[in-house]
Amino acid sequence: MIAPIVITGVGKRIGYALAKHLLSTGHSVIGTYRTEYESIKELRQLGAELYYCDFYDDVQVARFIETVKTNHAQLRAIIHNASDWLPDSNASSPAETLKRMMQVHVSTPYQINLALVDSLRACKEEFSDIIHFTDYVADKGSKKHIAYAASKAALANMTLSFSALLAPKIKVNAIAPAMIMFNPDDNAEYREKTLQKSLMKIEPGTQEIIDTVHYLLHSRYVTGRTLHVDGGRHLR
Repeated sequence: MIAPIVITGVGKRIGYALAKHLLSTGHSVIGTYRTEYESIKELRQLGAELYYCDFYDDVQVARFIETVKTNHAQLRAIIHNASDWLPDSNASSPAETLKRMMQVHVSTPYQINLALVDSLRACKEEFSDIIHFTDYVADKGSKKHIAYAASKAALANMTLSFSALLAPKIKVNAIAPAMIMFNPDDNAEYREKTLQKSLMKIEPGTQEIIDTVHYLLHSRYVTGRTLHVDGGRHLR
C-alpha cells in the first residue's frame, strides 16, 4: 500500500482539487482544514483522513503533528498548501500581520517538516517528497501584501535548506503559482485586467497545479528547485 500524502489546507481551491485528485488515483490523503466547507464532507466520504487545525495556534499544530506521527510510520509526501493572504492594510497591527504571515507560511511548515522527517525517510518507495507552495510575489514583492510576500520568500528559502539537509531520500521543491483560478465573485473587469498580466492570458485552473505536483512526485532527480507556474508573468 502506498504511504499517505499530507496536504495542508484542503478546504477549497488548489488544496481541495489536489486532495480529490490524489484520492481518485488510489493515494491515501491526510488533510488539514480551518473551515468546515461542503468540500470537507465530500473529501471525508471519499476516504480522506481530515483534521481541523488552525495554523495560527501552535498547540493545535503540535497536536496535529503528534497525531500523524502516532498513526503513520510512513509518509509518501508532505504538500504545504495552507495559506492566508492578509493585506498590509488589514485591521491588525503591522507586527501582528507579519507574525501571522510568518506563522502560517514559515513556522508551521518548518515544524511539520522537522517533526515528520522520520516518517518520510521510512517510506518504502525510492523517494519521498516535500512540496512548498510559495508565490510569484516571493521574487517580485508586493506593494499591498508586503508581509505575505516576505513570508512566501522565506518559505522559498527553506526549500533550499531542507533539500540540502534531507537528500537523497527526500526531495524538497516548491511551486510558485500566479493567477491559477479566479474566485466566483471576481467581476469581468478584474478578470480581464488580471489576464493581461501574463503572456499566456488564460485562467489555467487547478489541473495545471495537479500536473506540476505529479511531475515532482515522480521525478527521480529534481530537488531544491522552485517551479514557476505563472504564464510567463515575469516577462510582462
